[in-house]
Amino acid sequence: MLMSSEPNLTRRRSLRNTADLIEAGLVAPEGRIALDQVAARTAIALTPAIVDLIQSGDDPIARQFVPSAAELHTAPEERTDPIGDEAYSPVKGIVHRYPDRVLLKPIMVCPVYCRFCFRREAVGDADGTLTAAEMDAALAYVAGRPELREIIVTGGDPFMLPPARLAALVARVANIPHVEVLRFHTRIPVADPERVTDALADALKTESELAVWVSVHANHARELSPAARLALRRLADAGLPLVSQTVLLRGVNDSADALEDLFRALVRNRVRPYYLHHPDLARGTAHFRLSIAEGQAIMRALRGRLTGIAQPTYVLDIPGGAGKVPLMPAWWDQERGEVEDWQGGKHRYPPG
Repeated sequence: MLMSSEPNLTRRRSLRNTADLIEAGLVAPEGRIALDQVAARTAIALTPAIVDLIQSGDDPIARQFVPSAAELHTAPEERTDPIGDEAYSPVKGIVHRYPDRVLLKPIMVCPVYCRFCFRREAVGDADGTLTAAEMDAALAYVAGRPELREIIVTGGDPFMLPPARLAALVARVANIPHVEVLRFHTRIPVADPERVTDALADALKTESELAVWVSVHANHARELSPAARLALRRLADAGLPLVSQTVLLRGVNDSADALEDLFRALVRNRVRPYYLHHPDLARGTAHFRLSIAEGQAIMRALRGRLTGIAQPTYVLDIPGGAGKVPLMPAWWDQERGEVEDWQGGKHRYPPG
């Protein structure tokens, strides 16, 4: 049976500060001074759905959402805006980095705040929600540029908007004739699955030619709880194509076994793994980062273990705003005229 079509109005509250975390037993009281400093810099929020998944203080779920004193260390290479959103923002709420698509950021709050987030110094600001006039200006920017084919709605988490606001956005974009794809990026099916109601799913439907996609952020197989799986089913049953984005994180999913479990679980739930992101150079996140060579080795190990539809592209978002590039391991040695198979065997192949 699917969950109720409306959120539970009596549900437990989210944890939003150091005192909440101590009371819940997720951090030790003696760490309060350092964590209060972290909280002064970046927002904290853990939904009941996430808290229920945490099994220990250092398990893969806790590591993603429970703040730590390690966040107070800023490595020399880290940046406040690691992928250059500000440099490519011609209008509030719009990031125009690529010729054919833009990001639209209608809201800058999330149900949870990931400790590795590349927008960690911008999210959590309720004043970041676009006003009606600012949304008009953002969509006018898109409407005036016929080369734009896709709008990627991010934030913050756009599924924090009420269903009526989402439906209005879909309808407005459907009336821009050159926009073919509207893609929503969200953590909510995992982090706050009760929000994925019938009303939300219906809000994303359209009778127009506009293709509406949903990209779900998930980093560990345990995030796909029974409630999360029901939320994904509701979206898939509404006819919405689902893809996923994952961040490669030390101590969370930095092994072929962990990623295999996650990608298999996603495919079982009709979600196509899309991107595996190398972690960005956000301030205070060095403890999450692997080397690119380590990431490539993990992707190489997955090649023979997973069907093609379960394998995402491993990508790096180049610091400063130059865009994403694939970091997939090389299988073709042009100098030797050899191609390597997934088991390490070498085979001659003509270069022409």
